[in-house]
Amino acid sequence: MAKLKLDLHDIYSDGQTIELELNRIVQEAVTKKISLVEIIPGKGSGQLKKSVLRFLEQKHIKALYHRLEKDDKNFGRIFIHFRF
Repeated sequence: MAKLKLDLHDIYSDGQTIELELNRIVQEAVTKKISLVEIIPGKGSGQLKKSVLRFLEQKHIKALYHRLEKDDKNFGRIFIHFRF
């Protein structure tokens, strides 16, 4: 199973770059028919994770993926599952 990974640690303070990277990774998964994307916002205060989840809940983005999973073993990790 192919998987894409996006680590947001390096760009955590740049909201515009974060949104661009999230768009890029979702579009790449759709284009290449990748079934799983792992996003690592990190643990921190949880604000970055909340903003990532808000981005993923947008209607036009939500229509692209099948299921969203928050890792129950690692608070700082989110999985997006695609169905192709």
